[in-house]
Amino acid sequence: MKNRIFAAVLLVVLPVAAHADQAAGNACAANLSPTGQMLYNKTAPTITPQSDIKDALTAQARPLVMNGTLSRDAARTAAEAAGECLKLLK
Repeated sequence: MKNRIFAAVLLVVLPVAAHADQAAGNACAANLSPTGQMLYNKTAPTITPQSDIKDALTAQARPLVMNGTLSRDAARTAAEAAGECLKLLK
């Protein structure tokens, strides 16, 4: 009986905790440059507790640099800032 109550409490509490992290990440992202916001928005859905944020950001930013949409310096600056916000999602 106690195990079932504990499981029910976890089912209620865990989504709320994840939502709080999402809200904090989104609030942080609102202060980013437009490029930082773009990288955050493209990368955030891929972030899990096991994700490597640098790898996830690189996967999003590299194609933009390679096709000339972003300069390497602009991508690096935006990715560093977006990475700080993405940490809040973990």
